[in-house]
Amino acid sequence: MSEEVAEETIPEPAEAVEQSAETVETTEPAEADEPMDSFTLEGETAADYLEELLDIADLDGDIDTYVEAGRPQVSILTSGDKLVGPNGEVLEALQDLARLAILTKTGRHSRLMLDIAGYREKRRQEIQEIVAAAIAEARTSGEPVALAAMNPFERKIVHDAVAAAGLVSESEGEADKRHVVISLAETE
Repeated sequence: MSEEVAEETIPEPAEAVEQSAETVETTEPAEADEPMDSFTLEGETAADYLEELLDIADLDGDIDTYVEAGRPQVSILTSGDKLVGPNGEVLEALQDLARLAILTKTGRHSRLMLDIAGYREKRRQEIQEIVAAAIAEARTSGEPVALAAMNPFERKIVHDAVAAAGLVSESEGEADKRHVVISLAETE
């Protein structure tokens, strides 16, 4: 009879492997997933806030959230440009409001990027064309080339493209007059 008790309490080898696999899954550190969870929370917070704004304004739009390049992203798919505004001004204001909603909920500043109706991607392509022409001009003339004033998102695109081309760029000016100046790299 004692043999029967012993057999019942000893798990079969397959069960033992399953139990140890379950143990491994539950003991993995939570820190590995934290940045993704944090970004997901930021995206969802922004999406909820923006969805309420769309409802209040009686505007249509599908909201998508994702994480790209270590940043939470929210995209509003809509027809029309009411939510983009002239030169993306409404888009920038909505992004700032969404970031404030995240700060209020989490107590942390967010690097959330908001795109509406594909505006940022279109603008990225336009800026890359402007930069290509400015780089060519700087190489031909040997003189610095100043671009028009741009927001931080746009200036980042310029700096990245200029660095990839082996030239130097610097932001100058303040507030809404801040712009990028492109020049040849100094040789020693």
